[in-house]
Amino acid sequence: MATAKHGKRIQDLRDPQYLISRELSWLEFNRRVLHEALDSRTLLLEALKYLAIFSSNLDEYFMVRVAALKQQIEAQVSQTTPEGFTPEAHLEAISQVLRPIVAEQHNAFETGLRQQMARVGIRLLDYADLTPQQQIYLQHYFEEQIFPVLTPLAVDPGHPFPYISNLSLNLAVVVKDRQADQTHFARVKVPRVLPRFVPLSDDRVEAATPLCHWQGVPLEQVIAHNLEGLFPGMVIQEYYLFRITRNADLTVEEDEADDLMLAIEQELRKRRLGGSAVRMEIQATTPEPVRQVLMQEMELTEADVYDVNGLLGLGDLMSFTGLPLPELKLPAWTPTVPPAIEFLAPPRVEEPDPTQEDAEALFALLRHHDQLLHHPYHSFAATVQRFITQSAHDPHVLAIKMTLYRTSGDSPIINSLISAAENGKQVVVLVELKARFDEENNINWARKLEKSGVHVVYGLVGLKTHTKVTLVVRREGNHIRRYCHVGTGNYNPKTARLYTDLGLLTGREEIGADITDLFNYLTGYSRQHSYRQLLVAPFSLRQQLTTLVDQEIAQAQRGKEGHIIAKMNSLVDPELIAQLYEASQAGVSVDLIVRGICCLRPGVPGVSDNIRVVSIIGRFLEHSRVFYFRSGGKRIFLLGSADWMPRNLDRRVEAIVPVVDHALKTELETVLDLCLQDNRQAWDMQPDGSYRQRKPANEKALSSQQALMDRATRQMALR
Repeated sequence: MATAKHGKRIQDLRDPQYLISRELSWLEFNRRVLHEALDSRTLLLEALKYLAIFSSNLDEYFMVRVAALKQQIEAQVSQTTPEGFTPEAHLEAISQVLRPIVAEQHNAFETGLRQQMARVGIRLLDYADLTPQQQIYLQHYFEEQIFPVLTPLAVDPGHPFPYISNLSLNLAVVVKDRQADQTHFARVKVPRVLPRFVPLSDDRVEAATPLCHWQGVPLEQVIAHNLEGLFPGMVIQEYYLFRITRNADLTVEEDEADDLMLAIEQELRKRRLGGSAVRMEIQATTPEPVRQVLMQEMELTEADVYDVNGLLGLGDLMSFTGLPLPELKLPAWTPTVPPAIEFLAPPRVEEPDPTQEDAEALFALLRHHDQLLHHPYHSFAATVQRFITQSAHDPHVLAIKMTLYRTSGDSPIINSLISAAENGKQVVVLVELKARFDEENNINWARKLEKSGVHVVYGLVGLKTHTKVTLVVRREGNHIRRYCHVGTGNYNPKTARLYTDLGLLTGREEIGADITDLFNYLTGYSRQHSYRQLLVAPFSLRQQLTTLVDQEIAQAQRGKEGHIIAKMNSLVDPELIAQLYEASQAGVSVDLIVRGICCLRPGVPGVSDNIRVVSIIGRFLEHSRVFYFRSGGKRIFLLGSADWMPRNLDRRVEAIVPVVDHALKTELETVLDLCLQDNRQAWDMQPDGSYRQRKPANEKALSSQQALMDRATRQMALR
């Protein structure tokens, strides 16, 4: 038993039994993604997209999470997680949960989606089922387009077992030398530089075939049925497909690195080769001798091997989503422009030199009214991108400072920052080199920015800079004013069309002063730990969230209504979870909208009766973080970059901004209410960590994402 700070005797709310494993909770999230692929209501190309996302998610899970557990075992780590798992126990639990899910995935594709594709004219064929004429066509195609790219690698005393690269698809080939009467083993890599699915030319589509939009075969099958050309004089006895996943996490000793960029570049070279193997996916019919050779050479155990019946590497199915078949996918969404911004003037962010009138109008608007942005319902280009582009060309702007965690390969924002530097403005960009799987992109951007005269900094040793903020400093008459953007998502125009994110454009002086202090901390030797309005990790954010939850507890204990709504990607932090349990016990209503990992158990009698957890899986990736506290009717709303995870609260630089405008609070309240009312794409978490999909019975189906699209369209039509 533990004593709560309010004096009430309660259960030990930090007991591992009240926490769900982070690793297993993530698997449940990916199971929900898979379910969207299998849901009969999902259009076919959307289903293939979800299946591909499920596979890509799983690849990253093994490359990072499973790899980390294996490293812990190798280092003989015996410490248990807050949920009570040792690394060995976690790996065993992952295997037990995941194997049936993977089997379901492949079975669903081979026996369901593949047939649906054929019925609508997308014919992914097997080589053995082709007509002789089609096989002859592919034989010529192999000789002309594929054969020159291939490199067969023998395995014998003179040829050691070849290195198998990360996420590569391979053929294990057994050949027999007729002259020496010997059997040999060889490996042929399926090259990534070629399309995974080889189309048959139009004249190879049989006349009797009904409607056919695309017809072809997997690349590996074309290679497998033409192996004689790679091994002339040999007898091809058998071949089997396998795919390897390796540890791809970076390990950088920042304290010992004189040049962080150089250290990360060196680690990236190691990643290209890949660390130790952590998983092998293999054709289920592979005989034991071949299987054992591969396991031995990869230093894998049976627990690391996943048998697959059917196509390996289903992430490549994403290529089919680009087929011009609008009836098989959701209608394209065109983001709208918030009425107040659209009213100023038509956005001209694509022009190299936006007019001065545009900039004056935008800054005048922000001097008097904060603007709430909700992507992708609101256009990123016409709002955030416009703000940065116009600032870059406005002669009254003196400085632009921003953090860059991830951006697109052809980022117009980067080009605007370069233009600003060329226009003589002070431009400072904090590039986070440690943004996982975007390290190389960010290094390239950092170099390009530096060459143009932008001051580039790389953050702080031991802390990843995850906050999404921009500061614009502008001379207006005899005064200096600051304008800011604080967001929940990256400055990436491409993901801004796919992820739901919130942002605040503001001219509030207190926020400008806080972000100035934050940049001074990030770029210089400032030890600024307290801020006027921003909640900043790793300094004040944890304590301020704790205080806000405590205030709701105190309200409930006085017999008044306490209410918390928190929307985020992941909820992991044991301390905040225990505090939410305490709030539930005090009578506070707690609504959590958590897309992915949730380690809290809702609905546990006596512990979390007043907590419900909802996850929304839809056409857009729910990525926004927004927090609501009733606070005796004051309605405190916060938005920003931080999930409730130890890494975000203690080991990252994060910024959360309060929303104070009454109309914007109401807007956020509407967004949260729609998420909680969703009965089409929402899932309710159960006390055991499983999820139950909401399905409308007699009531009308409500998709929060569709409702927000409709709402944005109506607002645009009414202006």
